[in-house]
Amino acid sequence: MVIYYFRPRDLEIHMIKEFNIISKITFCLWISFSAGAQDIILRYNQLGYQPADVKSLFLMANQAITEPIKLIRKGGGQAPMLLKAEPVSDGKWGKYPSQYLIQLPNTMEIGTYELHVNDRSIKSIVIGQDIYGPDQEKLMSFMRQQRCGYNPYYDDVCHQGDGRIFYGPVADSTYYDFSGGWHDAGDQLKYLITGSNASARMLMAYEFAGDRFADLTDALGHDLPNGIPDILDEAKWGLDWILKLHPKKDWLIHQIADDRDHRGFKIPSQDNAEYGWGPNSYRTAYFADGKPQGLSKWKSEATGIANLAGRCAAALAKGSVIWSKNNLDQAFAEQCKQAAIEIYQMGKNQEGYQQGNSYGAPYRYNEDSWADDMEWGAAELFKLTGEPQYLQEAINYARIIREDGWMARDTMNHYQKYPFMNMGHFSLFEIAPESVKKELTAWYRMNIETVVKRSKTNAYGAGVPFLWCSNNLIVNFITQVILYEKMTGDRQYHEVMVHHRDWLFGRNPWGTTMFTGIPQNGEYPEDVHLPPTVLLKSTPAGGLIDGPIYVSTYRNLLGLVLHDDDEFAAYQNDIVIYHDDIGDYSTNEPTMDGTADAILMWALLQ
Repeated sequence: MVIYYFRPRDLEIHMIKEFNIISKITFCLWISFSAGAQDIILRYNQLGYQPADVKSLFLMANQAITEPIKLIRKGGGQAPMLLKAEPVSDGKWGKYPSQYLIQLPNTMEIGTYELHVNDRSIKSIVIGQDIYGPDQEKLMSFMRQQRCGYNPYYDDVCHQGDGRIFYGPVADSTYYDFSGGWHDAGDQLKYLITGSNASARMLMAYEFAGDRFADLTDALGHDLPNGIPDILDEAKWGLDWILKLHPKKDWLIHQIADDRDHRGFKIPSQDNAEYGWGPNSYRTAYFADGKPQGLSKWKSEATGIANLAGRCAAALAKGSVIWSKNNLDQAFAEQCKQAAIEIYQMGKNQEGYQQGNSYGAPYRYNEDSWADDMEWGAAELFKLTGEPQYLQEAINYARIIREDGWMARDTMNHYQKYPFMNMGHFSLFEIAPESVKKELTAWYRMNIETVVKRSKTNAYGAGVPFLWCSNNLIVNFITQVILYEKMTGDRQYHEVMVHHRDWLFGRNPWGTTMFTGIPQNGEYPEDVHLPPTVLLKSTPAGGLIDGPIYVSTYRNLLGLVLHDDDEFAAYQNDIVIYHDDIGDYSTNEPTMDGTADAILMWALLQ
């Protein structure tokens, strides 16, 4: 007996064997309706392609494809195009024995096309100019959903007891107001490590494509335009929090709460976590002292605070320039300038890194680089102040970090080389002497070529190591290639960049995008590790999920239990795994900082 399951968003019929109905069915582009017939699965960029894009499709089948493959434009007006399917022999992924690459023509007219195999329509493919614009604001909406303090998604206020200081120059448990910022992911911790980068990335996105960002909400996220692009409202939410974390000249708080937070899914305003003052009360605020920290068994590593200080200085300096240049708020611009100068000096005084803190488990942000952040801060301060010392210091820090980062290695600890690309090199390039520009582009090129070499090991052309938060690595590789192209005009790596872009939007073994709710009628993560998904049966759109992970890492993570059968079982391999399952916090949890990085990538792709 066969049961037919209809999912309106796809307008497709799927067959499920009786007694094996699962909560969500794998999105296959065509499944046979009779035993022994051919299954053909297409993997492609679900958002579509611009006319002159490299357009590479991936086909999988349970039998060899011998029939003609055609591309037919809907509405007629153009003869069907015959396409050639190149068999994949090496680097296959999943259980399907027959796999093929198909290249669409380099230049195509705008429209919707259908891919046909033996006169069966497999899937519609969109060719258009404004591919990314329609979904851009969803990423902004996800960032608002992550806000701490007043949250427009929940229409509620949370965590007003943030926080009571530890490791600071005052008695432990001294209270200061550190409310605000963003929750990190599905949990409700807050990190300056990620928050500073998120603010700076959104400000960069505004610099590149400010006219493409809408004004749909006010500063609190209400559906009421306020005359300011929403991206600046969101970046300011982060800048305001950085300023709170720096209440005195030589003070900087780097983390609010720890893994005592992890007590199941919860609405933020009903937080049941206990830090010593009762549930839903005060939370710990960790002072950045440049030394190892940890209030229980697990201790972080630390040698200084320059990683935090450099990124904060970069974000605040950018904020000062933008708010002053656009006559938004001169007093706020001056406040950002003064804080940027002070925090950068703190980094100079304590060169080194401060990591994230854990409490009951060994998982933390293991960042151990800092010169790239100080380079970024110094370059932005030179643009803000014109003081030559900042330019020279930026060059010095650039020569310390050089090409170091995750791209230069095959493995690393969680967030060890954060923020996953050296934005300081790009910032410095604009103001550097010609000889230094050559060094900066050479270091970027060395990084890119390492990823290019790795990309040749599998048929999808994915060149990142599949560490925890592999999607963050892909987003930052794409960003670095585009920035390198802007710096040099050299587009020799463009096709590799496009393969990584398309991986994020569905040209991957699982056929899913890596963003919740994008595109609206496509296949995207639904059962994500996020409180509203579990408690409200609603998943906010626009969040970048962690992404696929090495099986060896997955099997050694604590507390990871799947809630449903693996709907992607036919597409997994023995090396890398992904689940669209609420229980998989390692591959299917949307993150604030990854989404902020993706906002910049999105602006650059447009």
